Amino acid sequence: MEASQQGAEGETATQGSKPVVCFLGPVTSYTHQAAMQTFSPDRYELLPVVTIKDVFETTQSGRAAYGVVPFENSTNGSVVFTLDHFADREGRYGDLSVCGEAYLDVHHCLLGRLPNAAAADGAGPESSSPPAGPKGQPLASLAHVQRIYSHPQAWGQCTRFMGAHLRGIETIDVSSTSRAAELAATDASGTSAAISSALAGEANGLGFLARDIEDRDDNTTRFFVLRKLGADADAAGDDAGDAWWRRPAGRKTKSLASFTVPHTAPGALAGVLECFRQGGLNLTSINSRPSLIEPFQYVFFVEFEGHRLEDPDGRVRDVLEGVGRVAQSWRWLGSWVNMRV
Repeated sequence: MEASQQGAEGETATQGSKPVVCFLGPVTSYTHQAAMQTFSPDRYELLPVVTIKDVFETTQSGRAAYGVVPFENSTNGSVVFTLDHFADREGRYGDLSVCGEAYLDVHHCLLGRLPNAAAADGAGPESSSPPAGPKGQPLASLAHVQRIYSHPQAWGQCTRFMGAHLRGIETIDVSSTSRAAELAATDASGTSAAISSALAGEANGLGFLARDIEDRDDNTTRFFVLRKLGADADAAGDDAGDAWWRRPAGRKTKSLASFTVPHTAPGALAGVLECFRQGGLNLTSINSRPSLIEPFQYVFFVEFEGHRLEDPDGRVRDVLEGVGRVAQSWRWLGSWVNMRV
């Protein structure tokens, strides 16, 4: 599987007649499911890559027309790996912007060797579909589990189950939840488990030790679609066929921008936020990451309602001009259709 993921090197943005869409893999990852929800495999070539960094690099290089990355989870907050690449501290991704979003209901399973298979000498994983049984409770003994693989975001979404049933068990961070399932499946000892999706469990022939172990029933992850664009290019793209992003009737739009402020200047952050208040633009989220320029200076990310290119009354333009006068630096990171309301 990893060899095919690394195959992004040398690919072009079009495979045959299909535009390429790269995503955080392996196949069956939550990002893969979000990509399939957004891009029809009949019209797009879906390409798994190993890390979030690979998604940014593959899209920036032009080897993929689009990239899909996780941005935030409703239970555990922002995906810092994605924010760090949007911060673009080394100036590698200056042509990338967000042109779409997707939401996916996320229900985690504890996957691994079933107890009878783990005890059998040389027995392989037992394939099964998600069984009936109580949600959020073990469906089999967990006494044989010695380590658990998952993506760092998943731990924070399953704290109750982990605290109640797996306290003290070794936890190992990996690049994605589907990669976690692959690692659990290849452990011949049968003592490894993974927090991952039901789809990944079925694909890797793992048993279901528990299902729906997330803390909240409404656990949802939001994904961003990236595209390589010029600073003022139309997010619609040049292809008449790229209509998946276009605004359904009644849908609003959102935009993302980043900025820095002089961190020793009193009220510098408030001055930038005041630009949005005066312009009447609703902020839907704000995040920050260290700038790494100097200690305790931050790159701030603001998401707000409105579209930089579809701006008939000029409010977005005026606000961003105001931000440019107040902030130390700023960057527009894209505009897209709001798919949630």
